[in-house]
Amino acid sequence: MNKQEKNEVIEVLKGKFSQYNNFYLTNTEALSVEQVTKLRRICFDKKVEMKVAKNTLIRKALEQLDSTRFEGAFDSLHGVTALMFSENPKEPALIISTFRKESNTEKPVLKAAFIDGDVFIGNDQLAALKDLKSKQDLVGEIISALQSPAKNVIGALNAGGRLAGLIKALEDRAQ
Repeated sequence: MNKQEKNEVIEVLKGKFSQYNNFYLTNTEALSVEQVTKLRRICFDKKVEMKVAKNTLIRKALEQLDSTRFEGAFDSLHGVTALMFSENPKEPALIISTFRKESNTEKPVLKAAFIDGDVFIGNDQLAALKDLKSKQDLVGEIISALQSPAKNVIGALNAGGRLAGLIKALEDRAQ
């Protein structure tokens, strides 16, 4: 690979890192060609972009964008590295877990994940990443929590009207 081609790869990677707030660094080294093809197909179906690049080129792309922001991911750049880019922060974690279960293998191994500015290092973080809630889920929960007291007040007011009618009926009957 000549210098021109390396610079082109770095520019493509910079574009991807700028486009997505979430990316995973994984090790797919021990997977067969058939397994990698299957993993790529799953990623494509789930709208997750998967790219394989040299660690030095990944590092240069990240450093050129913001070396301090991505600093935590640099130690994970060793061995074979496959990048998974996604709008949904937990989708790659779900893909990796499902793929492992269906293929009865421990690969791909999660090296690191960069999620909205936070770096998760190590394969042991996969379980936590699977349980992440999307922004839409969190907004929905907040709206539900805010609506709940309002619904209770409205229910009480409606019940108050019925209660007043019941008291009036009892008063009329007592007379």
